Amino acid sequence: MKTTAIAPSNIAFIKYWGKKDEELRLPANGSISVNLSNLTTTTTVEFNKNLKVDDITINGKKDGKKTDRAIQHLNRIRASARISTKAKVVSRNNFPTAGGLASSASGFAALSVAGTKAAGLSLHKKELSILARQGSGSACRSIPDGFVEWLDGDTNETSYAVSLYPPSFWDLSIVVVLAGSEEKSVLTSEGMQLVKSNSFYPVRLSHIGEKIRKMKQYMKEKDFEKLGSLVEAEALELHSMVMTSTPPIIYWQPLTIKVVRLVQEIRRKYFPVYFTIDSGPHVCIICEKKNQDLLIQKLRQYNIQDFIINRPSLGTRLTKNHLF
Repeated sequence: MKTTAIAPSNIAFIKYWGKKDEELRLPANGSISVNLSNLTTTTTVEFNKNLKVDDITINGKKDGKKTDRAIQHLNRIRASARISTKAKVVSRNNFPTAGGLASSASGFAALSVAGTKAAGLSLHKKELSILARQGSGSACRSIPDGFVEWLDGDTNETSYAVSLYPPSFWDLSIVVVLAGSEEKSVLTSEGMQLVKSNSFYPVRLSHIGEKIRKMKQYMKEKDFEKLGSLVEAEALELHSMVMTSTPPIIYWQPLTIKVVRLVQEIRRKYFPVYFTIDSGPHVCIICEKKNQDLLIQKLRQYNIQDFIINRPSLGTRLTKNHLF
């Protein structure tokens, strides 16, 4: 059966960095994120008895390294479905891949949902989140709807993501400013390995639980300024650790710093607005929906034209619009 899924990328408010189990991709800490409406992956899967090997195309290319990870994930699905049939997979992102915008999250979430359905499985969201996590950690957060918490857990069965609030809970805009389209030189998985030698890392982990508690409180109260301040501080803390790893990793580009300074200026002069940055150069600007148009106007005044406007989004879902 041919099946297609659409999965959103997500941006973390409280970030996951480091693993306690590499094979199962159990995170060193829990995290909180929001799904993004206009950064998506669409994936079509069909298991075909006529195929002798898996036929996988990602963004129009047959990339060996990416293909290998996809085959490993198909093997997990085949094991669950107790089949050995090879699959044809076509997957497309509508945003830059491997550039720090969680393309692996949306990619493996879409593959998990489309692949299990195509294999004849009917899994609940918790089971899909656990499966997606094994392909790419943050993919588990792209399965549920809206505002999401990833429970770190200590076993395969206890580490999964749940929806805290639906997309309609809070009228926010997340404007993603693209600081280049090239793939980053140091992948997230490599950066997570390096940070373990950072002397600040244990201190960070000791405070994560309290950060998550505060973030959930600010979300419940819809206290945008407190939430934004914590989101921003969390991003800066993460990148300060990344930059002081051995060897140091600097994901930022000149445009990254330009946008960060602009956000600070807008906040000083006009209205509350905050930034966050995942493991790449792109800046996600968070504002209340009522201020979105003015934010876009300010970006254009500073000749910042390459951005994607997002709202909180549904999680991964099926569609009848197949890619082949």
